[in-house]
Amino acid sequence: MLRLTHSTFIVALALLLLLFGIRPAAAGTESAQRLVVVGGALTEIVFHLGAGKRVVGVDTTSRWPAAASELPKVGYQRSLAAEGVLSLRPDLVLHNEDAGPPAVLQQIGAAGVGVASIQVEDSIEGLSKKVRRVAALIGREAEGEKLVARLERDMRQLHRQLAGIERRPRVAFLLSVGRGSTMASGRDTAADAAIALSGGVNALSGYSGYKPLNAESMIAAAPDVLLTTERTLQQIGGKEKLMRLPGVAQTPAGRAGRIEAMDGLFLLGFGPRTPAALRELASRLHTTDIARADGRLGE
Repeated sequence: MLRLTHSTFIVALALLLLLFGIRPAAAGTESAQRLVVVGGALTEIVFHLGAGKRVVGVDTTSRWPAAASELPKVGYQRSLAAEGVLSLRPDLVLHNEDAGPPAVLQQIGAAGVGVASIQVEDSIEGLSKKVRRVAALIGREAEGEKLVARLERDMRQLHRQLAGIERRPRVAFLLSVGRGSTMASGRDTAADAAIALSGGVNALSGYSGYKPLNAESMIAAAPDVLLTTERTLQQIGGKEKLMRLPGVAQTPAGRAGRIEAMDGLFLLGFGPRTPAALRELASRLHTTDIARADGRLGE
């Protein structure tokens, strides 16, 4: 009985694609009609640009809009399989910096499929670059400029609302991935950027990236607000169990019971919904002050 090795399967599938005339479109043109998108924010951008009908597959982080959640899945963004992606016969694979493994992306490219990596910083400037990059790759530049204009206008409005707010609450962002330890965000993360853009201060800015939560650092950070994702809160077992995490009960946020949970993709994705997410976070951090700012802007 003939057995195909992993690499032999990839080569055979690539030859079949070429045999039946299924050739990848040149990236950056309207002719890329079959898209696989890896990364929830990228998927949102493609749909906002009016190219949702060209998407034939997404990863498991692509949960919005609803139409995206109904598409075939190619797995989790960090653990893709070449077979699953190639079986959808894409012209172009768009992916973020978290996608992988690298060898799988190389295999997909070796099969003749266009592979484009979108890597930008988590900021409003980075979001604008991301939109323009995606728009150029799928031939929707005009739509991309309209989306960028709307995003930048919405962020200018939020900036004006926050300009007069003097008190900036200290915020600690907690994240639980799988069954591992709860992690706390330092600087240079999407959470760090979201907190700053919403008028808060990252209480754990003494290090870069994420580190396991420990009582000493949490107590020393003295956050006024504990911010997390809805999924993390669910995995931990609710607010009462979150309060039992190391050091949390001894913080100002713990004593006041100030725990805020938001959808992870909405809050951290840096996609088309980011201005709305930042406004939502700002309203939770500065409830009274944002309401007053709204009144001033409406005068």
